[in-house]
Amino acid sequence: MLKVENLKVNFGGIEAVKGISFDVKEGEIVTLIGSNGAGKTTTLRTIAGVVRPASGKITFDGEDITSIEPSSIVKKGITLCPEGRRIFPDMTVLENIKIGAYLREDDLSADIERCHRLFPILKERSNQLAGTLSGGEQQMLAVARSLMSKPKIMMLDEPSLGLAPIIVKNIFDIIKTINDEGVTILLIEQNANMALRIADKAYVLETGHITIEGTGKELLTNPKIKEAYLGKKN
Repeated sequence: MLKVENLKVNFGGIEAVKGISFDVKEGEIVTLIGSNGAGKTTTLRTIAGVVRPASGKITFDGEDITSIEPSSIVKKGITLCPEGRRIFPDMTVLENIKIGAYLREDDLSADIERCHRLFPILKERSNQLAGTLSGGEQQMLAVARSLMSKPKIMMLDEPSLGLAPIIVKNIFDIIKTINDEGVTILLIEQNANMALRIADKAYVLETGHITIEGTGKELLTNPKIKEAYLGKKN
């Protein structure tokens, strides 16, 4: 479904992403793990069209999307749920959800109902200002907003960041449910343990390079991954 080939991205003369290649098959959950500054967020933003690559190729459903505009990429079925949630605090919860469908002209009611089914608390708080939600509720809202564009593939950037463990588990359960309902997932996550447990495939990024790849289960038992990202020594 998604193929990244020899992707290089520069920032102010610094090569942030140094020729990485990976693919995401339809129906998979794929995760990119790595420390801060490894190039994970830059990779997702480049796929989304927000950042332009220095070189390389991004293909989606067999079409080269390397140089097209972000709005066109959303229309084709790729959406990015950004780090930090980026909700609109002075708008209601329902208004925030509807903004996710800004490129659509069809009836939204079934998809709003889907968001309410996945996130019942958002239905309860429909008319509440989004800025008054808790951190976990704001993350749920960000995911719901991303779903409103009816994506084929959803990219999530650090969905568990700053959340309590019980909320983290809830968020990951919902990500798995969304995947089970037919949405392919590309996930960036510093909570490597949780990410690898749900991932079909995983890649480790270190200073702009992919250094290790394999199934989620393989990386969970990899001694280097255990020590570097799971806090376990052999």
